[in-house]
Amino acid sequence: MKLGEGVEWGLGCCVMPARLDGEAVVSAVSAVWLAGASGLPVPCLDKRFQGLVRAGVPRSAPAPGARGGFRMARPLERSTLVGVVAVIEGPADAFRCAEIRRQGAGAEASGREFGGPDGISTVMRQGEPAWRRELGVRTIADVMAPTSAPTADRARRRPASERMPA
Repeated sequence: MKLGEGVEWGLGCCVMPARLDGEAVVSAVSAVWLAGASGLPVPCLDKRFQGLVRAGVPRSAPAPGARGGFRMARPLERSTLVGVVAVIEGPADAFRCAEIRRQGAGAEASGREFGGPDGISTVMRQGEPAWRRELGVRTIADVMAPTSAPTADRARRRPASERMPA
């Protein structure tokens, strides 16, 4: 199982302003600031956030001195990690069975030899609810970690148009 890089970017962009401020985001941050602070191009950030905004995690909000921005739609403690994963990765199971048993030596076998589900797929799908349950009780607030002073200072020194509001 491999969750896409977008999950980490999405979660990171949700917590970054709060992590730098040391508390939940009260005001909006510009998309330019958030993209620059996270190392993402603005169009990429906007694309990642479209689904999250539709799901009510962050919401579009005017940021001081900027054309567009975001703020969290609700407290970080009320946005689950499984919700963010589902928005970014979609509703499909994380494990995607490629039926490798039907390749190589299995390529010559008749379809009847594979009457039941693949054992690998069965076990992996049985594990899916466990990680979803765990991420369902974990929130964006749970992944907050202190940011080093030098990193926070670098982010705050960005040009005024890209800076997080005071």
